[in-house]
Amino acid sequence: MIKIILNLALFLVISSCSILNFWADDEENLEEPRPLVDIQSSVELDRSWSRNFNSDNELGNYRPGFSGEIILITSQKGELFRVDANRGNILQKDKLNHSVSVSNAVGFGKIVFADSKGSVHAYSLEDSSFLWSSNVGSEILALPAIDAKAVIVHTSGGELVALNPSSGEKIWTYRSQLPSLTVRGNSIPVVADNLVYATFDNGRIGVFDIGSGFSVWDGPISYKEGTSELENLIDADSSPVIEGGLVFATNFQGNLTAFDPSQRRAVWSTDASSFHSPLIIKGLIIVMNNDGSIISFSGQTLSESWTNEEYLRRGLSNAAEHDGNIVFGDIEGYLHVINPITGITIGRKKISSNPIRYVSSRGNQLFALDSDLRMIALD
Repeated sequence: MIKIILNLALFLVISSCSILNFWADDEENLEEPRPLVDIQSSVELDRSWSRNFNSDNELGNYRPGFSGEIILITSQKGELFRVDANRGNILQKDKLNHSVSVSNAVGFGKIVFADSKGSVHAYSLEDSSFLWSSNVGSEILALPAIDAKAVIVHTSGGELVALNPSSGEKIWTYRSQLPSLTVRGNSIPVVADNLVYATFDNGRIGVFDIGSGFSVWDGPISYKEGTSELENLIDADSSPVIEGGLVFATNFQGNLTAFDPSQRRAVWSTDASSFHSPLIIKGLIIVMNNDGSIISFSGQTLSESWTNEEYLRRGLSNAAEHDGNIVFGDIEGYLHVINPITGITIGRKKISSNPIRYVSSRGNQLFALDSDLRMIALD
């Protein structure tokens, strides 16, 4: 069957009950983002600089890489920028010989990105000199994962490809079974202890030996339970998270599931629907659901701690930890700060007129990228 690609924006229409709910159903427009309520702010967000790199970042597949105090980011036009993380000054701009569809992984002396034709390109982190290119045969929408033994790429065709980090030659490949209906996007592979962890469009997680591609174990994050293809859409577009001897993974219209690698099976699961990786903070597991609800679970008991539904239908970005708090963006360009223990919003700032697609924390700074690839740095 022909694979149908659906935009993420089609799925921001789910609603549920709330603990932190201040609205009555008959007063709320369920077609619009939930209006923000006034907060008592105890955290100030100071904008230090911003810079626009002018690319379509609607999918959030452009992200910054870091090398010391330098930010590396590529634009859709094939420009590589080195930016002073503290002041936002462009220190160097290099014109690459390729367009860029996903930007950019940094590590082990390399800058790695992909173009719209399914090719992976590696450049030197030291001087931006070209190292190698390799075509993997399918569009790439997720950042590569770089390790000393391999560069791992997840393609839109459901294939996991390991490339030689020195030459770009294929070492091994694994092809997952693609469902007929899927969401546009793919998860970023995770490398830990010589193993590659990856989630797939069929709602499963797989673990592979990085050297050989041998399948160590795999399992379902959730099972199909609907009667239609749309109801059975259980894409896993978020990276797994390894914490406390467990591996946590989420998928769309599915679950948050904890796997025990020693037992090679799932040991706990609960309803969730998320395109973002869970955030582990202060012994809690935080899930940013696609409907805008945020749920917290105890890392010890795995019981639910709190639920926040102040942000329903607000198209939330990923969540990042900063100074012990949860930080995330929304579709109206706001950045929000939540206390992870209580689930209460303790800070907020509008930083863009566009949706915030990605938030990262480094040292005492926060970095946000919006849908036009404008980077905003905050202290």
